[in-house]
Amino acid sequence: MKNKLRILRAKKDWSQQDLADRLHVSRQTINAIENGRYDPSLPLAFKFARVFNLSIEQIFQPDVEEHALSK
Repeated sequence: MKNKLRILRAKKDWSQQDLADRLHVSRQTINAIENGRYDPSLPLAFKFARVFNLSIEQIFQPDVEEHALSK
């Protein structure tokens, strides 16, 4: 899954730790999600959406390969 977290954080001038504190997760969780090594749970994806005041789809997009396999 691809995401825009790094860009969204930069716009707010937040570190990974700043975002982690707002979401009550570890900085390592933020790092793993940003780098595509971990997909967030649905409840966590909703938290991201609330923090950035965006829809989940505006933050997270399926990988092209994943999308092609689901068809």
